[in-house]
Formats: sequence, C-alpha cells, structure tokens
Amino acid sequence: MKQKEKMHAGVIYDPGDEEIMAEQLLCLDRLYDFNQTRPTELDKREAMLKEMFAEIGENCYIEPPFHANWGGKHCHFGKNVYANFNLTMVDDTHIYVGDYTMFGPNCVIATAGHPILPELREKAYQYNMPVHIGRNCWLGAGVLVMPGITIGDNSVIGAGSVVTKDIPANVIAVGNPCKVLREINEHDREYYFKDRKIEWDKI
Repeated sequence: MKQKEKMHAGVIYDPGDEEIMAEQLLCLDRLYDFNQTRPTELDKREAMLKEMFAEIGENCYIEPPFHANWGGKHCHFGKNVYANFNLTMVDDTHIYVGDYTMFGPNCVIATAGHPILPELREKAYQYNMPVHIGRNCWLGAGVLVMPGITIGDNSVIGAGSVVTKDIPANVIAVGNPCKVLREINEHDREYYFKDRKIEWDKI
C-alpha cells in the first residue's frame, strides 16, 4: 500500500512522503489565494471553494482566513454551511459536514493524530480518522473536535468544548472533555437566550 493510500485507511503512514507533499503544496497554494480575496469578491470565493473542496453545496460561506492541511480537498460540506473566522480543518482525511451547520470563530476539526509511542513520533508518523458532523449543528467559538468523532444532527456544542467522544443528535453538549448537558426540548421552542422569548409572530 502506498503512503498516500494509507492516509485514508486509518493506518500509520509517513506524511512527508514525496508524492503526498507535492500534491499537498498545490492545495495549499490555492488556499493561500482564497485567503487573499477581498470581502467584495464573493462570487470568486464561491467558485474557488467549489474547486478546492471534495464537495460543497450551495450557499456556503467561509470567512477568511480559512486553514486546512489540504486546502479543503478532503472536506465534504452540504448546503448553507457557515463558518466564521479561523476555521481550521485538519483534513488529512475526510471531514463531512451536513446542511445548515454553523461554526463559530476559531473552531478546529482534526482528523490527524500521532502515535503515543515516542519512537514512532520521532519518525513523524501519523494516522488519520474521518470526522462526521451532522445536519443543522452549531459549534460555538473555539470548539475542538478530535479525530474519528461523530456529532449527531441538530446538536449544539458549547464554546470552548473539546470533543473527544461521539455526541448524539438533538442535544446540547459542553466542556472539556465535552459531555451531554441536556436534550434540546420544548423550553428551547419558547426561549432563545436566558429569559428572552421567541416572538414567533415577528420572525
């Protein structure tokens, strides 16, 4: 098995392989160009993301600067995904994001890990595990998602959380390590923030 094939197989490989590095650098050049676009160049940004990403749906918006190990090459976004400043996608293998999901500023989605054994780390060995984030999720500012994690549809991850285990659908989860706080419930249909009620007739 070639080193490049190992990237997506969940096995230890050498990320400094010549074939890998040559392809990765081309992706990073394109990412650099994206991050230099002007705020008024929305159509240009949209066209570039369609070239850069494995898949990206309509009406997605990523606020530069955007950071990704492979420039989005292994990112799969649904439609209407929004990402605030400094989204980092460690996309050494595939990252899947469902429709309508939102990322607060400074979120990190990581697929890459390094062996605990020091002898293997000395050789810069790496392994990658895909990440799946469901439909209509909201990841607050500074959320870190670790390799191999799945987050279910509609769930909210509180700001600053470190997600080390899978999170089910329809919950609010917070903390380091991130744990389920509660399910999304009828209270959330009445209040949007603390004691502030949703005025359904006005929205």
